[in-house]
Amino acid sequence: MFLLNLSRSTSGVRYRDTAGPLSHIRDTHQRRAVGRSVHRSARRRPGPTVPGKSPNLPYERGLYSIKKGAPMDLENKVAIVTGGASGMGLATVRRFVEAGAQVIIADVQDEPGERLERELGNKVRYHHTDVAVEGDVEAVVDRAVAEFGGLDVMFNNAGFGGVGGELEQLEIAEHYRYTVDVLFTGVLAGIKHASRVMGPAGGGSIISTASVAGLRGGWGPHVYSAMKAAVINLTKSTSLELGPSNIRVNAICPGFIATAIFAGQTNMNWDQRMEFIAELEKTEPANTPIQRAGKGLDIANMALFLASDASTFITGQAFVVDGGLTAGTRRVPAPDGVSRFQEIANRIQEGDDG
Repeated sequence: MFLLNLSRSTSGVRYRDTAGPLSHIRDTHQRRAVGRSVHRSARRRPGPTVPGKSPNLPYERGLYSIKKGAPMDLENKVAIVTGGASGMGLATVRRFVEAGAQVIIADVQDEPGERLERELGNKVRYHHTDVAVEGDVEAVVDRAVAEFGGLDVMFNNAGFGGVGGELEQLEIAEHYRYTVDVLFTGVLAGIKHASRVMGPAGGGSIISTASVAGLRGGWGPHVYSAMKAAVINLTKSTSLELGPSNIRVNAICPGFIATAIFAGQTNMNWDQRMEFIAELEKTEPANTPIQRAGKGLDIANMALFLASDASTFITGQAFVVDGGLTAGTRRVPAPDGVSRFQEIANRIQEGDDG
């Protein structure tokens, strides 16, 4: 995410009995699909296909509906979304559920996370997870296997602005390590533990939230920007190792996204957060060609594409979702129609003629 002063919330494998009912199926992907169907049929309880609206958790429907069997259908897929209790993560949880996925929300915000679990029903679980602690990340991956029978999509989305300020103001000893652990080490742990489950099962999709601040300087605090750049390169590096296991690894680089905890607004109650989002969405960022603030749904739709079978030949990439912010600055003609460059050229030519 593009930051001025951003604060954003934050071992087991699938076993198969080689002599069991799947032993006659030789193709790995067929075994995986059939095995998952058999395994889950006993676990799945009826739940809402499309989440209903709630007075406490306003829901913005997607820009389009997803038909079962379509390329971006997530039916029978299992996903983990870290930082899924608010902002871009919350929008993604809703989008994934709407597309048919079973989702575990991994976050440190217990109240909104548990509220989402109650609202969305049997397709969703909340799991308290501090991504700065590898054991927490390992545990939530294990829960996905235990609750839903596997893991198909890992969205490493949790984060916050972290230590900020000018260089001489940085409290490196006090804040630096936790900032690095949340923004980078947590992503590394997510890739590590998701891949240990996905590999033996035939593959999957790992997505991480980076930022346009990781692409150029000046768009975020120093450590935040450095860690987001590290996430982009970690994405490329791990994609090379995991590609042969049919595991795709990609990143999303958000620009200015209107979320309730943008600019450090973490002390608001839920109603205040919704009002804050509404006001942010009315803004027109001066440097963005598409003249509106980004929404959590914009990121959720990109995450859905990367999670789905529509992106099976895409890995090692960082997708920018910023309304054109990083495209550059458009040169606007002067009011009289003569640019400053043309004025200089005219003056020089007139001088030469004289």
